[in-house]
Amino acid sequence: MTAGDVDYGRHGHGYATARRTDARIEAQVHAALGAARTVINVGAGAGSYEPADRYVVAVEPSPAMRAQRPPGRVPALNATAELLPFDDDTFDAALACVTVHQWSDTVAGLRELRRVARGPVVVLTFDGDALDLLWLAEYAPELIAAERRRYPPLNLIAAHIGTRCDIQDVPVPIDCVDGFTEAFYARPERFLDPAVRRSQSAWTFVDDATEARAVEHLRRDLDTGTWDERHGHLRTQPMFAGSLRLLIGRP
Repeated sequence: MTAGDVDYGRHGHGYATARRTDARIEAQVHAALGAARTVINVGAGAGSYEPADRYVVAVEPSPAMRAQRPPGRVPALNATAELLPFDDDTFDAALACVTVHQWSDTVAGLRELRRVARGPVVVLTFDGDALDLLWLAEYAPELIAAERRRYPPLNLIAAHIGTRCDIQDVPVPIDCVDGFTEAFYARPERFLDPAVRRSQSAWTFVDDATEARAVEHLRRDLDTGTWDERHGHLRTQPMFAGSLRLLIGRP
């Protein structure tokens, strides 16, 4: 059984190594938390983007992900976003990083974040309407379509995390160490590595034949120079303005 839409008991091994905290994205996330001293991190996974300089309570339903939390992180509670075991206004702020698309009841989870936080509710997610800004859409349109169905609309998130909400674009640096798909916008060869794809839950929503076709198409275009003819300018582009978004809901 799994609490989300991906079974991390099967697909989450090695996640902590491949999906590391990128310091530049982290700085934007932590700035959004403001002066909050107590933070609940929901869907905390292996601890990416979790602040180390504040009192944190982590919530993570997957045993495989809880087991990958490094020694420096607090142990995570076995609970789900939809039913947080805390009183109203317990924390200064609530945080949810790249997790809302996996919840069984998005609205219930967002309402819980708002309920337990006195201050900002900070959500790092992807804009489903902007996923095809990445060239990967040419090679794996089925993957992009599957991802678009997973991500809640930004206006839905905004409506439930505060009476007002700021939405910030989060640029992806060329050497991003967090291995989500857009992190490799300038390094297409990385998608040929099965370990890279295993750390991206999107690939679990396409069948093996579709994945194999996409990888072979990309391999062929890299070998022939076709990819570089179309997208080679990205290899030196310092930042990519893709679909990564940061929402900050105010009470």
